[in-house]
Amino acid sequence: MSLHQRPSLFSVELRTARWEELIEWYRNVLGLRVLVRVVDDGYALFEAGDTRLAILNRPSPGEPSQRWSLGFEVVDLDAVHARLAATDSDVTAPKLHAGGFRELITTDPDGNRIRLFSWPVGH
Repeated sequence: MSLHQRPSLFSVELRTARWEELIEWYRNVLGLRVLVRVVDDGYALFEAGDTRLAILNRPSPGEPSQRWSLGFEVVDLDAVHARLAATDSDVTAPKLHAGGFRELITTDPDGNRIRLFSWPVGH
């Protein structure tokens, strides 16, 4: 398979019964930019670097899974940590990993696991 035939991940979709709350959290707390928001369809699409995050309004979305997490690279991990702490989000303190990056773990209002990390300046 050539490089041009490989699939490109367009988006990750999260189903929720708390659509408005998740949209506000991903926009205002995490800082993602809304690309599309269609209230009648219960659909929102966020810019998340080279891919996108879709939030879908569903009456029975299912339970969050411990099998996966959303990983976001950020520039200023301390600023993100402060923003999360100010909203009473369940968040770990930033931790330095042997690989040279710093990381924290939090959950969105639905309990989905979110990993945020940053590389040292100049990396």
